[in-house]
Amino acid sequence: MTRILIVEDEPSYLDPLLYQLTREGYEAYGAATGEEAWSIYEEMEFDLVLLDLMLPGVSGMTLCRRMRELRRVPIIMVTAKSTENDVIVGLEIGADDYVTKPYSFRELLARIHAVLRRSLEGQDEGARADAVRTLSCGPVEMSVAAHEVHVHGELTAFPLKEFEVLEYLLRNKGHVLTRHQLIARVWGSDYVGDTKTLDVHVKRIRAKIEDDPAHPTLLTTVRGVGYRIGA
Repeated sequence: MTRILIVEDEPSYLDPLLYQLTREGYEAYGAATGEEAWSIYEEMEFDLVLLDLMLPGVSGMTLCRRMRELRRVPIIMVTAKSTENDVIVGLEIGADDYVTKPYSFRELLARIHAVLRRSLEGQDEGARADAVRTLSCGPVEMSVAAHEVHVHGELTAFPLKEFEVLEYLLRNKGHVLTRHQLIARVWGSDYVGDTKTLDVHVKRIRAKIEDDPAHPTLLTTVRGVGYRIGA
């Protein structure tokens, strides 16, 4: 049975989610504080975490970082904040998706299904990806198996989704990839989130690989089509 941890301090959200996800066939656990969530997370293996950003005590951002350091589990951030900066920060520290309050349970369930499916597909594709262990373009060198990226010889941190976007671009070096192709490959063909998520990731990648991110020459935009890395 798929096991989900819900970290939510508002009973009006937590209690219905526990009930509804259990009815959907999931094994659901709840925690109202970051400390309680961490204690449960250390003791048990989970397939997915629903993580509220606004928590008493240990913040959702801090908890997300700690969870990522311990093990790689898909995380959907749930937040009342929806500004671009909030989205960037959440995605940068490792969240796989985000949902803003108020939300419908059916929408949230669709996001859960999509993230879980991509997680399973990613495990299957991991072995195939190892066949090409190193990808490179200009100053960028990626070790797929080690999940490492070096830029100008310096090890550079790339959260999971940024890594996946860059990897797909590098595997198609010199070719234009449409926004739809990138979103479908990294977030799934049934992704229902805001498409600006891709733009946020491209912006973050450019900040790490371009000498002048405001005038990119390596990862370029092909107006009206999509993105390309390399000539």
